[in-house]
Amino acid sequence: MTSLSPLFERYDQVILDLDGCVWLGDEPIPGSVEAVSALRRAGKSVAFVTNNSWHTSEDQVARLWGMGVQASLADVVTVGGALQHLLAETRSGLTAFVVGTAALRKHVSDAGLKVLNGTDLASRAQLVVVGGTEDVCYPDLRTACLALHRGAELLATGRDPTLPTPEGPWPGTGAILAAVETASGLTAEIVGKPEARLFMTALDRLGEGRTLVVGDRLDSDIAAARAAGLDGALVRTGGAAREPQDGDPVPVEVADDLAALVGVRS
Repeated sequence: MTSLSPLFERYDQVILDLDGCVWLGDEPIPGSVEAVSALRRAGKSVAFVTNNSWHTSEDQVARLWGMGVQASLADVVTVGGALQHLLAETRSGLTAFVVGTAALRKHVSDAGLKVLNGTDLASRAQLVVVGGTEDVCYPDLRTACLALHRGAELLATGRDPTLPTPEGPWPGTGAILAAVETASGLTAEIVGKPEARLFMTALDRLGEGRTLVVGDRLDSDIAAARAAGLDGALVRTGGAAREPQDGDPVPVEVADDLAALVGVRS
């Protein structure tokens, strides 16, 4: 049996954040692939979770395989998938305008909503959905605000202000959402972290067991762990990690990176 750091003796399974913890952009963080392998060799179950709605679940699985991490669709819980499930259960049949990527629009459409992007009726959508995208533009923000002014409901995939990349932080979903909320005067319902929904979905897939969440953001990963009633450990590789301050959720441990946390590199 593979030897891990003492921290992991207390847990049976791990919910592992992707962006900023396993990879930065298209590159694995040094030691992260080895750390995941060590967890699995030691008999720990692993679920991968992401607040990133830019890509589909299939894309995330392909990226993991490309980095040398074997994973199935059942191993990966994305905020896009969680959004689709929520919309299918509660808002199927509504019209929607989406600020986000083609992947996010597909999730909304597959949930049974009519996506009005690109139509003359977009500003009269019943629901506005905001996610991360590199292609945000003023006309999209304008259409979203007009729809909200006319009574649309506002949902967003998350509030992460930045997305970690190898060159530094990029504006994240929270930065785009801030513009929509400021202009509309509304506060969005959040589907992803720091709410508990993603982690509860991961727990459904993992089954019973003592569970540790590992992430790179106090205000997202560790806050969502607390909301779900789970322990959270923090790694500093996301570019936005900082030491806990008064009022922050408290991680059970802080490490420089996933490899150091797991014990495959000190």
